Amino acid sequence: MTGTGPRSSRIDTSKPHPARVYDWYLGGKDNYPVDEELGRQILSLDGRAQQVARSNRAFMHRVTRWLAGTAGVRQFLDIGTGIPTEPNLHQIAQSVAPDARVVYTDNDPIVLTHAEALLRSTPEGATHYVQADVREPERIVEQAASVLDFDRPIALSLVALLHFVGDEDGAYELVARLVDALPSGSHLVLSQLTGDFDPVSTQRGVEMYKAGGVTLAPRTKAEVTRFFDGLELVAPGLVTLPEWHAELGDEHVFAEDLPIPLYAGVARKP
Repeated sequence: MTGTGPRSSRIDTSKPHPARVYDWYLGGKDNYPVDEELGRQILSLDGRAQQVARSNRAFMHRVTRWLAGTAGVRQFLDIGTGIPTEPNLHQIAQSVAPDARVVYTDNDPIVLTHAEALLRSTPEGATHYVQADVREPERIVEQAASVLDFDRPIALSLVALLHFVGDEDGAYELVARLVDALPSGSHLVLSQLTGDFDPVSTQRGVEMYKAGGVTLAPRTKAEVTRFFDGLELVAPGLVTLPEWHAELGDEHVFAEDLPIPLYAGVARKP
């Protein structure tokens, strides 16, 4: 693995970070008391929070297998990587296509620390890490171009990321700038929190994250669909997490009546 070092290596443990809260949900150990505190608060609101995190992870596994297999993609740009939890995206992609090349991006220095130790590529492929924020699309593309060929199709993965980017930060514009940098035949992958199914609990979650200094921006199905403007949605379209090609496996079964509160979709750039 190669990597682009952080401009600042200081790990801020005074406030929660989405990557570390997510790690706590998944049963990891790379988080701090402030992350666990927020995670437990969300669990008190929705006891399925850990299951939802696992379902989102399962979606990433399925979509990566589909991209590397059915779609024939050999290049992946994963923004908002989070702390590596095996199997990670490069392991899934390279199990299907050993020559796959993967660039990970995250803005938390702790992710870089673990990326250096865990992100081992196949000899035929490559993995690379860039410490950057999604709000720096041009920097991400510039750094990723040292590993990825932007004249060949790339899968841009924004899994469980955009609900941490508010409209006031130009979420739609940021996605458009990233997609504009991709060639024809590339794919956009995303999952996004929604309040469509339980607006009251979702709003309480927004307030809990805000109290911890973290933006949480749930979006309606129509608002999530906007991210795919100009692209061709792949069947089955924009659906809840478990509905996206469940036949590919790795899905958790839920007995609850409420749907999983994240939409998921994949679209191809014509």
